[in-house]
Amino acid sequence: MNLIEKLAELVGFHATYTNSFGEQVYAKDEARQSLLSAMGYDLSSDEKISASITELEQKTWREMLPPTHIAKLEADQQQVTISIANAAATELNWSIALESGETLSDSISLDSLALLDSVSIAGQVFTKYQLPLPTLTQGYHQLTVSFGDQQATCPLIYAPQTCYSPQEASKDKMWGYAAQLYSLTSADNLGMGDFGDLAKLVEQSAQQKASAIGLNPLHPLYQNNPAHRSPYSPTSRCFLNTLYIDVKKVPNFATCQAAQTRLNSEEIQNKIAYAKQTELIDYPAVADVKFQILEILFQDFSHNSSNESAEFNDFKVQQGADLLQLATFEALYEHFRKTDFNAYGWPNWPTAYQAPNSEEVKAFQQQNAERIDYFCFVQWLAHRQLKSVANQAKELGMPIGLYLDLAVGCDGSGVDVWSDKDVYVAGAAVGAPPDAMNTLGQDWGLTPINPVALQEQGYQPLVKALRSNMQYAGALRIDHILGLMRQYWVAPGMKADEGVYITFPLEDILRIIALESRRNNCVVIGEDLGTVPEGFGEIMARAGLLSYKVLFFERWDSGLFKRPEQYPAQSMVTVSTHDLPTLAGWWTGKDLEWRQQLKLYPTEEMGQNERNSRVQDRELLVAALDDLNVIDISKAPIQAPATMNRELSLGVQKYMANAPSHIQLIPLEDALEVVEQVNIPGTIDEHPNWLQKLPVSMEEFSQVESVVELAQAMQTARPRT
Repeated sequence: MNLIEKLAELVGFHATYTNSFGEQVYAKDEARQSLLSAMGYDLSSDEKISASITELEQKTWREMLPPTHIAKLEADQQQVTISIANAAATELNWSIALESGETLSDSISLDSLALLDSVSIAGQVFTKYQLPLPTLTQGYHQLTVSFGDQQATCPLIYAPQTCYSPQEASKDKMWGYAAQLYSLTSADNLGMGDFGDLAKLVEQSAQQKASAIGLNPLHPLYQNNPAHRSPYSPTSRCFLNTLYIDVKKVPNFATCQAAQTRLNSEEIQNKIAYAKQTELIDYPAVADVKFQILEILFQDFSHNSSNESAEFNDFKVQQGADLLQLATFEALYEHFRKTDFNAYGWPNWPTAYQAPNSEEVKAFQQQNAERIDYFCFVQWLAHRQLKSVANQAKELGMPIGLYLDLAVGCDGSGVDVWSDKDVYVAGAAVGAPPDAMNTLGQDWGLTPINPVALQEQGYQPLVKALRSNMQYAGALRIDHILGLMRQYWVAPGMKADEGVYITFPLEDILRIIALESRRNNCVVIGEDLGTVPEGFGEIMARAGLLSYKVLFFERWDSGLFKRPEQYPAQSMVTVSTHDLPTLAGWWTGKDLEWRQQLKLYPTEEMGQNERNSRVQDRELLVAALDDLNVIDISKAPIQAPATMNRELSLGVQKYMANAPSHIQLIPLEDALEVVEQVNIPGTIDEHPNWLQKLPVSMEEFSQVESVVELAQAMQTARPRT
């Protein structure tokens, strides 16, 4: 093993992995070197590399406390490993600053502690002991230990083992719709779905006895660059996309004559008419109108005190420095795009503004305080409206209510990376290795978090992301949860199929998720599709997370579809996802046409094999439905040429309803029998990703024949537990 390989192993990079085809894949030296450099390691000489290796090997000895200690809440006794250098003194002091503000402290004789191990390093003797800790309630505390002239502090987190469960939300099995919020159409919106449309969907779904509304990630993108549209490439995972604000539901809209006059002007009405009649969503056109009105409302709000003024001020205080940084970033982004339209994010700004705490940024904040306050204002509006819909769902009796989606990472040019570069690995990208659906691998363009830095920050970046989303949600889907055990990193300048896996502290992270889940009474679903390590499902189950089961993937090696009763109870089931074809698209082979057109097959033979397999797949699906007696075989759709029909669409959902799984989600695209899929991974503009509007408005939704029949089927098909 050479020095680079040894350093990579200590950092947590995997030398090999087994891909979804059962093949052993070996990490390339160039990828290892590039990723280590991106993490900040100096590889300029063997001496520098050796020094890094030595530092990592000695780290647990030289540091008195671990970076963060997670205490298992259910354990009978709590203890933490400490390391003492040259233990000459006899008395050790500890104190714990509790989350509540109180402090606990005590002294203990070193001789009374359990001795674990000892080692001599450069003439110093380091000894590890077990320090007993008091039994505390769950929460985030701070531990300080001092011994002679040695002192150390680390986050001390008492966390439960399991997440809040679906059974705690409802004894009944649950179903709901999965919606791409932007795709909703209505008489009231400005050309894309908004929180007002979501309220309509919630109301109608509750009447149909649905338990949940699943949504795409609602994280902020870039307000001054609305063409950046992928909800899975956010600037931050801790706030909201302000394009979803319903301007007519802003508190002062009813009293602001200027906003009403502008909205009703011929110019704006023409722009709205254009945005509403386009086949695909024109995000810049929607943003042009929406933000004009919101700026007028902000000016009115700022100059006229109201009952909501105190609420806005409280919001700013509660969100604190994080909101200020987001608003500052948005103001800087807007400022620099005025001089350079292609300045898409902080790497394109002058160097002095690339650090959030520079003197230049502080001066900018003072000079642009009102503009920064505007960006705080629109975040408050988005928060207020989404919270209102979440409350509405609960009031209407939906056991889950909103089911939100947490993206796996953030865009490297955004505010989260700008605000905390120490925790991100600039230049690298999170992705996925080649599999049957994406044979070339995937580079998602998301900047990965450094797992070592994450621990050193007490997991706070993760805590903030979870908490920010769970405050609205009865359930949270964590995208690509496999990345919390091991993450696939694509090195700068290398191809997506040349990535390397790196280990993450999964056990600690699952405890953090469980803690936030229980604090917010929020069910957690882990999206565990793709190349899954052996035993991962059992790990998720022990932590109380629901697995994510998709009909298209739940098959035996023979190709036969698994019977639904073989799905795990601790799961959420669905026919398809935003990255897969709709049921109608799969049946008719629309996805295969796209893959051929976009040259996503490495060889023509592979494409032909998949087209041939689809013929058999249709037969197998109908056979599975017939076996469970959820389809009238005399009404089964034609298979050649493949033609979709209602009997199949209802039969498939009834089939899934027979699974013991706690939650079943039905994409609105399937409820409305849409052929085109939402997104094709590995493409940007080659396919209308994140641009498609639903063919039915929210005013018509509950009367659509396919929806009426589907709701009736769900109300009768899902047995009680």
